[in-house]
Amino acid sequence: MRYQSIDASLFRQNRQRFVRQMKADSIAIFQSNDVMPRNGDQFFPFEQHSDLFYLSGIDQPETVLVMYPHGRNVDLREVLFVKRGKAKTSLWEGPMLSMDEVKEISGVEKVYWLDQMPAVLQDLLHQAKRLYVNDNENLHVTAQVETKDARIAKELMGKYPFHKYHRAQPILRQLRMIKSPIEVELLRRSCTITSQAFHRVLRCVRPGIKEYEIEGKIIGTFMEGGAQGHAYEPIVASGSAACVLHYTRNDSTCAEGELILLDFGAKYAHYCADLSRTIPCNGKFTERQRSVYNAVLRTFRRAKSMMLPGIHLDELSREVGSMLSHELVDLGLLSKSEAADHASDRAPYKKYFMHGVAHHLGLDVHDLSDRFSPLQAGMVLTCEPALYIAEEGIGVRIENNVFITDDGPIDLMEDIPIEVEEIEEVMQEQLVNSFDSE
Repeated sequence: MRYQSIDASLFRQNRQRFVRQMKADSIAIFQSNDVMPRNGDQFFPFEQHSDLFYLSGIDQPETVLVMYPHGRNVDLREVLFVKRGKAKTSLWEGPMLSMDEVKEISGVEKVYWLDQMPAVLQDLLHQAKRLYVNDNENLHVTAQVETKDARIAKELMGKYPFHKYHRAQPILRQLRMIKSPIEVELLRRSCTITSQAFHRVLRCVRPGIKEYEIEGKIIGTFMEGGAQGHAYEPIVASGSAACVLHYTRNDSTCAEGELILLDFGAKYAHYCADLSRTIPCNGKFTERQRSVYNAVLRTFRRAKSMMLPGIHLDELSREVGSMLSHELVDLGLLSKSEAADHASDRAPYKKYFMHGVAHHLGLDVHDLSDRFSPLQAGMVLTCEPALYIAEEGIGVRIENNVFITDDGPIDLMEDIPIEVEEIEEVMQEQLVNSFDSE
């Protein structure tokens, strides 16, 4: 694997936290993701199910975790089933994890081969009365492909119709919002690699460069830093494309006088960073660009300072709406009367800022969470105010990752250039060096 081994205590603690929330006489079952077909005989790179990884640390397909904390057989209270390695598979794809390796990574002592699961699981299910099953309950999921979790849940319900079934997601949602010290350090590592990529971008951008060339510098730095790759599809949006919120074509030429909105993050050990910065293609902000950028930066700083235990995301969003409304007056885009109407669903500022100001971060870039829960110590979220002025072809977003503590927010990206002067200094230095070398 690309990342350094993770202490198995993380996964043991995660399982312990989960089973403490289970009802008596119940079993929980978690599946790995499917290997997804692409075209012909090719498949997409395997991506482990975040919940299975959170509970076991196992990063290979065809893996099943079963937890039966109140089972009569103490040895079978937590069991992992993994695919049995075969000589032909090892020849073509490399070896599968051995049982000893699975035990060392996960901290689970009882490991069976996957082909042994039907008999073992049937015996356990005949003892239990309840069954926790999992599925993707992300608020914004729109995928039409049935998940392996959903498929297996249907099979279980058909075979064991008289068990009482429960959803695992409500428990996981509460658990995964609070990050352990180990998880925070893994997120820091993702942020560090992301920072390295941003510095590389600042040193390469110039008029005439292609957006996909910038993307190439980013992924190259990720690979060199030991990341698994992008945490999500990167955005490299120059000019008016910066006003397209999820622009991912990255195929245009960056022109003199344009801004480039960047939104990317590294994934290290499955933990995701999420950075946004906006930089001038030629290394120098115009006065108008500077004014818009600093308006967003002031809002960012004030919003970040409010990210304290007890505040709700809706409350934070309302405050950011008020801040941006006043900034838009100074920018000549709203009147004072329009700015005063910042609490309604059709508030005028939403023409220029139409998305949330924060989301949870962790094993997924939009991490499993309860959006109605107040912020608590141990959470990690983004802070990402922005302004999109389509009529001027200007889009500015600033985004860092923030660790919530009882002593105040800790910015995990505080060392990444964010001030206009910092960005211009690094970019101008590179432009001067490029001219000197010609």
